[in-house]
Amino acid sequence: MGSSSGVSSGSSMLQNSGSDEDLHQVMDQRKRKRMLSNRESARRSRMRKQEHLTDLTAQIGLLKKENHQILTSMNVTNQLYMNLEAENSVLRAQMDELSNRLQSLNDIIDCINSSKWLFEAEEEDTQIIGGDGFLNPWSTLCLNQPIMASADMFMC
Repeated sequence: MGSSSGVSSGSSMLQNSGSDEDLHQVMDQRKRKRMLSNRESARRSRMRKQEHLTDLTAQIGLLKKENHQILTSMNVTNQLYMNLEAENSVLRAQMDELSNRLQSLNDIIDCINSSKWLFEAEEEDTQIIGGDGFLNPWSTLCLNQPIMASADMFMC
């Protein structure tokens, strides 16, 4: 009897060790499966990260290109503005010069009109047609008409 109980206890040990072994195998399989799952998850995460980095790099390239185009456009616009400002300054100077000339001519006409020697009776016959037969440009017909212009006429 003792031997049969020893055999039965030994077989139960074998069964326990077999079930422990099965348990270890199942746990090892689960560990391997979890490790493979973790590796796959990590691989997918690295791929997503790489795709995100690629997208950001492409976006940087587009933004740099757009920034360059904007800067170029700004430079062209600034150059056009500077050209127009220079042209405007020239036109203002020309307008001032023409206004000064006009004022001088009007002053000359006023001076001539106010001079009494033009209206003397003895020269009245020769004012319109001079002694040489040509028209006299300083006749009273011309002098009584001042040049009508102002600086405002030249402004756009």
